[in-house]
Amino acid sequence: GKNEYDLLVIGGGSGGLACAKEAAQFGRKVAVLDYVDPSPQGTTWGLGGTCVNVGCIPKKLMHQAALLGSALKDAPHYGWNTAQPVHHSWSVMAQAVQNYVKSLNWGHRVQLQDKKVKYFNMKGSFSDPHTVRGLTKAGKETIITADNIVIATGGRPKYPTHIAGALQYGITSDDLFWLKESPGKTLPSFILYVSLECAGFLTGIGLDTAVMMRSIPLRGFDQASMEHLTQMASLVTEHMESYGTKFLKRCFPTKVEKLESNRLQVTWKNTDLGTEETDSFDTVMWAVGRAPDTKTLNLETIGVKTNSETGKIIVDASEATSVPHIYAIGDITEGRPELTPTAIAAGKLLARRLFGQSAELMDYDTVPTTVFTPLEYGCVGLSEEAAVQCHGSDNVEVFHAYYKPLEFTVAERDATQCYMKMVCLREREQRILGLHFIGPNAGEVIQGFALGIKCGATYPQLMKTVGIHPTCAEEVTKLHITKRSGLDATVTGC
Repeated sequence: GKNEYDLLVIGGGSGGLACAKEAAQFGRKVAVLDYVDPSPQGTTWGLGGTCVNVGCIPKKLMHQAALLGSALKDAPHYGWNTAQPVHHSWSVMAQAVQNYVKSLNWGHRVQLQDKKVKYFNMKGSFSDPHTVRGLTKAGKETIITADNIVIATGGRPKYPTHIAGALQYGITSDDLFWLKESPGKTLPSFILYVSLECAGFLTGIGLDTAVMMRSIPLRGFDQASMEHLTQMASLVTEHMESYGTKFLKRCFPTKVEKLESNRLQVTWKNTDLGTEETDSFDTVMWAVGRAPDTKTLNLETIGVKTNSETGKIIVDASEATSVPHIYAIGDITEGRPELTPTAIAAGKLLARRLFGQSAELMDYDTVPTTVFTPLEYGCVGLSEEAAVQCHGSDNVEVFHAYYKPLEFTVAERDATQCYMKMVCLREREQRILGLHFIGPNAGEVIQGFALGIKCGATYPQLMKTVGIHPTCAEEVTKLHITKRSGLDATVTGC
């Protein structure tokens, strides 16, 4: 009657691996079960989850490739003799990125082995609340029992199956990062932030890229409310347009057909003009959101409750599901940010509560994040609208400014969209509620300020902080332009 493992983790992504390795530190018997279903186009990858294989890591590396392309354009202004035109090789970049990802896959396997965590490369499904049936690619079955089970299977990109040819001819981010050859003229369709990030680096490495957007840019970005999002996203997309990305605004695709030339002909409706239009592309990439990867788990059989609309697992503050001893962390959970660092932190804290006599819960407030578009957008804390909703317009004060990065000056780059906004409480000590930054290295800037904001930093304290000169981050310490609520105000420059 004794279960084989103290802890079984289903899903070998960021959160699941962190939880398993942390539990093993307490001398517990731990197993990880992980399996990657091929994408509709047949793409597969190794251990490590979305972030390592088809998310943050390859995305940031390809973003870096595009930034290097921009630096090459700036170089002559700084005295460098560079041969023109510069040519980018997708295959060289892709091979380097894929080799690095494979090294991470191997590293995760080695770490599990070193910590004596048993790894099963199998697809799991519940037989009962303590028993999981694992199935290999070849169909071999293994029965695994555990006292505690953590579900960390994450999500996979959705396809717009109502569009003729979408599934047959389109790809998603699951495929883009593993392409051996250049995607050529590409249409990322629908405007989730991953679509903008991919469109940004595709344009940056010299590919003809058009983004089809039916609604506002950055739809699906968790951190901001609609009006604030529109303001920030418009600055990001304006910059992308000025650097060559085309935007098919208020358009939605109706069908995709393959031509004799093997190119893809996309037909779409322009809602502004009421017309039907077509163009041909080498690659069509869908970015219509992600669905939780739960279909094979048999959650309903064992009574794990999910949100009927999203399919995500409902958890409480301790990551517990509706079934005792079954937990869920990461992107699979309802109401949690879909971010690698939160999944890792939640996984570690869960293991400490289960086996290390800790009572500490994961704090999901004031989590910083960044969209890695050509001009990055980073934020931490509340948007302006959310702050007004929480505290009332009379109690919120906003400091904001446009600025020009020094590195843009000699190269004569357009800095029109470089912008920052700080949302503060008006009363008493003027505590900072949120910081939003659009510009170079936004992720690094926001990471630095996130600690202070997490610790309750105030606007007067920020004004006493000496900036590092001359940096973009320094501009945050000089925010003196103010508006009361800003919801109907015109943004002014500094």
